[in-house]
Amino acid sequence: MLTYQNNSNTVMIVAHEIYGINDHIKDFCEKISAQGIDVLCPNLLGREPFSYDQEELAYQYFFKQVGLPEAASRLIELLRTTRDHYQYIYITGFSVGATIAWLCCAEPGLCDGVIGFYGSRIRDYLHIEPAVPVLLLFPSEEKSFEVSTLVNLLNKHPLVNAKIYPGKHGFADPYSEKYCAQAAQQAYGEMFSFLSLKQHK
Repeated sequence: MLTYQNNSNTVMIVAHEIYGINDHIKDFCEKISAQGIDVLCPNLLGREPFSYDQEELAYQYFFKQVGLPEAASRLIELLRTTRDHYQYIYITGFSVGATIAWLCCAEPGLCDGVIGFYGSRIRDYLHIEPAVPVLLLFPSEEKSFEVSTLVNLLNKHPLVNAKIYPGKHGFADPYSEKYCAQAAQQAYGEMFSFLSLKQHK
């Protein structure tokens, strides 16, 4: 588990992509830690990260060796063991990590908010009823589904704020060829606004 301790009353639990805890995830955790927030990033793969040119191998490994329900169960257990130590707990996930975060948002009392970057698999779990505020950040382009249709469905829930940014899946990852600096900056701004950092200092 990657951890950053700041003796904060707020913790961010980060759910990584299929690749594991790579440089992008480490940089993101450092970005959150720089705001004075504690960070916990469990290694859901239980191994070293995959490289981006191993995308198919990483995908097969995640879904055969880990799986979304098991990963969500592990995150929920972490939330339960962490809850008594913090006033505020947030979950942020990228790609499959965003879907894992979404799967954790239905249990009341476990966390205070969920943020998901391009969680395309959320479309398979629309029956989930969030118990906490959820911010979902989608790219305008996805190969497998119509983004605007999904966003419109998600925004029908009073606790969900789903937004679309110009770009492709991976727009917030500076190590990805899909990176879009402008969209990433806007999305991160939205994330920090959602966190309402000032009231948690």
